[in-house]
Amino acid sequence: MFSGRRAELGDELERAVRKNGHQATFVRADIGESRDVQRLVDRTIDTYGRLDCAFNNAGIDGGVFHMTAEYPEEQWDEVLRVNLKGIWLCMKFEIPHLLKQKNPSIVNMSSVAGLVGAPGGSAYFASKHGVIGVTKAAAIEYAPQGLRVNAVAPAVIRTPMAQRLFLDDPETARHVTALHPLGRIGEAEEVAAAVLWLCSDAASFVTGQTLAIDGGFVAR
Repeated sequence: MFSGRRAELGDELERAVRKNGHQATFVRADIGESRDVQRLVDRTIDTYGRLDCAFNNAGIDGGVFHMTAEYPEEQWDEVLRVNLKGIWLCMKFEIPHLLKQKNPSIVNMSSVAGLVGAPGGSAYFASKHGVIGVTKAAAIEYAPQGLRVNAVAPAVIRTPMAQRLFLDDPETARHVTALHPLGRIGEAEEVAAAVLWLCSDAASFVTGQTLAIDGGFVAR
């Protein structure tokens, strides 16, 4: 089961996965809206009968970056609505079902922007720091019931958002790449592999952690 706001893209991906012989169900949802998230989780239970793990991965960059004193209030509210409230809403509706299973797990999408600061994107940095905070709180709250809650914090990963913000301009791309000691940006498959590990029993003693998938970015 997977979700997103872009129905056409989601439907296309569902068809592609099914064509390759795997199960997939797409549900259009805006995770910043409580009703959408509840419908998504209910659909998951109706379709598969259970929920064993969840990867809460949705976010927006907030458009053009602004200095803190010039940040438009409406833009701030939208970034926090999706990036932070959305993660909390997902957990709110997922947790009651996860607690019914053995060794359940949640992985939340943060960012290296949740581990460091930089000028011009205060709403984004605030939201990603917040994801780490709510991850730690939930991990402690539900550890006695066996639910593990972790976060991942990627640096620049080759995605449409990163392409638009950093990679389309060659000079910006060179600068951003140089911030990663491994000398390259990351790939989506590398993030997916880390998420799968955190969801698996191989990470059965890992909870409340934020795994930086960053090519050495935060080690500088």
